[in-house]
Amino acid sequence: MATKAEDPKSFVTEVRLQGGGELGLVKSLSGFKKGRHAVPDAVNAATEAFLGRLCMEELGDESEEWFQRARADLGYKRKQVTLEVAGARAVLSAVDFTFEISYTLESRDPGTFVKTRILHQLTTGKLGDPQFEELFAGQFDEIVFELTKGARVEAVIDAVEELDGAGGLRVNYPSDCRECTLTVEGVEAEVVCDGATLLMRFPRAGGPMELVEAFGAVRRAFSLSKKTALAGLLG
Repeated sequence: MATKAEDPKSFVTEVRLQGGGELGLVKSLSGFKKGRHAVPDAVNAATEAFLGRLCMEELGDESEEWFQRARADLGYKRKQVTLEVAGARAVLSAVDFTFEISYTLESRDPGTFVKTRILHQLTTGKLGDPQFEELFAGQFDEIVFELTKGARVEAVIDAVEELDGAGGLRVNYPSDCRECTLTVEGVEAEVVCDGATLLMRFPRAGGPMELVEAFGAVRRAFSLSKKTALAGLLG
């Protein structure tokens, strides 16, 4: 039987699952009127508010569809699930999770938007539930874990290098050590650590349980080290 530290359900409330990252042209949104509107050339409060008005129809339709699916598939009653749409963000709040859809302008190309989906505040009872997993199947390709104490990137790099490949843990990093990328043998994902967060990026989108179990494998690989920089990273 898995110990509390090994059980993926023991840390599911501490992570958020992200997916989507879908790109689109601002001028393709239903609210954009050619000849009346101009494509944004900068990212600021005004252009983000403008994006919220442009994506109102798309965001409203998609979030309403998610609300109806969650209510029907998971058997929620009125008091157990709500939907709030404001600006370029929709928040579906249920008794077991919070699901968000947001539109943001791409910083390097303000004429392009990015649509992202985030699942967080997930209760352990829903993880692995067939209806829940089916609802969110194939939606997420990243897990983000906020480090409560933070970590020096250099210390993480040194700790991994001292393992010399033990536990299948490897590390790559740029010369300035602003971040490092960790890989674990047998896990189809890479983990990026910048000292404040760990971002686990998967090559393809999956469901909640699939991603959390893979995250658990990385967590166990960290625990093999007696170095505080790794052993306590996700403790």
